[in-house]
Amino acid sequence: MYYSVIAALALIVNLILNWEYIKVFRLKAGTNDQREQIKLRYSHFLASINCFYIVEFLWGLSYDYHDVASLFPVIYSITIFYFIFILLTMLTWTRYIVAYLDRDGRIRGKVLLYSIWVMFVLGIMSLQFNRFYHFLFYFDENHGYVPGNGRYSIFTVVLVFYLLISIYELIIALKSSGRKRIRYMAVAMSSMVFGVSMFFQILASFFPIYVLGLMVGTCVVHSYVEAGQKKEKKIQDHIASVMAQDYEAIYYFDIETGEYMEFARNPKYDSLYRSYVGKDFYNDSLVNIKHSVYPEDKEYAESFFTKEAISENLKDRRSFSFKFRVVVVDTPRFFLFTYMPAGDGSHIILYEKDIEDELRAEKEISETQKKTVTFGQIAESLASNYDAIYYVVIEDSNYVSFEINNIFGQLQVGQSGDDFFEECYSNIPLIIHEQDREMVKDFLNKDKMITVLETHKNYTLNYRIVVAGVVKYTRMIVRKSSDGTHFIIGVENIDEEVKKEQEHLMALKTEKELARRDELTGVKNKNAYKELEESVQHNMDNGMDYLPYAIVVCDANNLKKINDTLGHVAGDEYIKASAMLLCVVFAHSPVFRVGGDEFVAFVTGSDYANRNELLEKLRSQVLENQKKGEGAVIASGMAEYDPDKDKLVSDVFERADKEMYENKQKLKEMEASG
Repeated sequence: MYYSVIAALALIVNLILNWEYIKVFRLKAGTNDQREQIKLRYSHFLASINCFYIVEFLWGLSYDYHDVASLFPVIYSITIFYFIFILLTMLTWTRYIVAYLDRDGRIRGKVLLYSIWVMFVLGIMSLQFNRFYHFLFYFDENHGYVPGNGRYSIFTVVLVFYLLISIYELIIALKSSGRKRIRYMAVAMSSMVFGVSMFFQILASFFPIYVLGLMVGTCVVHSYVEAGQKKEKKIQDHIASVMAQDYEAIYYFDIETGEYMEFARNPKYDSLYRSYVGKDFYNDSLVNIKHSVYPEDKEYAESFFTKEAISENLKDRRSFSFKFRVVVVDTPRFFLFTYMPAGDGSHIILYEKDIEDELRAEKEISETQKKTVTFGQIAESLASNYDAIYYVVIEDSNYVSFEINNIFGQLQVGQSGDDFFEECYSNIPLIIHEQDREMVKDFLNKDKMITVLETHKNYTLNYRIVVAGVVKYTRMIVRKSSDGTHFIIGVENIDEEVKKEQEHLMALKTEKELARRDELTGVKNKNAYKELEESVQHNMDNGMDYLPYAIVVCDANNLKKINDTLGHVAGDEYIKASAMLLCVVFAHSPVFRVGGDEFVAFVTGSDYANRNELLEKLRSQVLENQKKGEGAVIASGMAEYDPDKDKLVSDVFERADKEMYENKQKLKEMEASG
């Protein structure tokens, strides 16, 4: 009876101490969370020893009546299960310690796992062979249990296995420190207790020594390992909960499936229609955006809540942040959103924080600082950070340079000098790319700066410098101080910006070229001309002396007559011939078809130098075509850009257009008289 009592007490102690872990047995297998894997395997071990305790309890009760023949099959079956669950405790314990020690990536437990599985299979096979060769146990003619001699060798192997595991665990423990060392040593001691109790179980088959060993070992693990980790996890959870109070919501979601959980929900934001658990983070986010995001920010916000966008934004980054306005109690407030990988390769954590009050506070601080900053005139003129800023006295060219402290956003005095422009001219051959030197010299003309800034807010130049043999793109922006006494000149490294822009332009080149090409003639179309006009206008507006250019406006005569009399196919051929003629004459300038029979040539470079001769060549060819009655007859007019009076590109176009109509009238008169 004492046999059953000890087993029952061990079962009760185990259930009381480890009920929380025994429940974990119901968790899904295959979870990717390492902590959950360890808990799951420990619960498997606890379940196997509970089964062993129950078998021991039943064996003790039934064996007291072993001389009853009808009970013998039950006793024999329980004995078989006794050995099976001994093997199962070994298997589940080994799987637990491998998971526990492997979690820090220190060891690989494949050898241990393969070994225990081999021993488990061999043990099951030994039970089968024992039916025919009683080397483990047998029952005599009175149904009394008799241990077999073969059990000594088998249990010795088990003891050696446990001892090897214990030694290995002790080695790992000695390489660790602090609480981790104590926990690893506790696991090692438990393994040793299991092995020794297993060995002595051989010597005293009718006393539950292995039961006592399992009970002692699990108590050690509970006291020094699981309880300690539980306490640490409680501390970690407390830290996380305190940190989470800084956020309105925290989401933990599977990037592939979209399943998610929400934490630290702030009751203040009930109007945002948030839920605690969901199946589709992406869809629910879009629904929330429709309900709660400020109308002007909705499209922008939606671009961040797709699986593809999240994956792309987190590529080679630890985190990614963005902000937009959310309507809370009918008031738009700025929220900061930050997502980062959870560390398991499959989940993302999203933090949502109301930063409206912070932004307002920062704005107030910024306004206060502006009033007290010594260099207020510099600060008010800056729209972005620069690598260097020069504060130049307009009257005598004295200057002070400042370097930007990018960490704190403060200015630090660099150097000073008597003549900013003279020093720049002497440095141009040393650092400026040879192809940009003349352009930079022209830009750094003091009188020109004064003239440009009388009508423009700023004066800008992009150029290249050479540093240690490497070419870098740089931007110089010139502005006047509010009192008009100083130039404020910012120098900015735009190398990355230019490279990204070049890559972007390359990617869009084919598509844009197609969009800018006239299908019928192959020359550029009206869209392309509009783009060119806007680009030229932008440079003119920003005070840049744009390159000399002229505009030639052309109109193909008699297109309607050809369409009406010969058909549209002939009309199309006539338009092609007109385009071909213009391309031949203005071979080094872009030609645009801006209407049905209207063309524009933007004349630059060598064509500009020979513009009058080229226009005369075109008109001579037109007169010859008109005389022969074959070929394109094109009216044309040309006007040159005059920087002193032309403020708009359209001013040049209108003069050329007017001259074209005059030429068109002459051609009609000649045709009528001929």
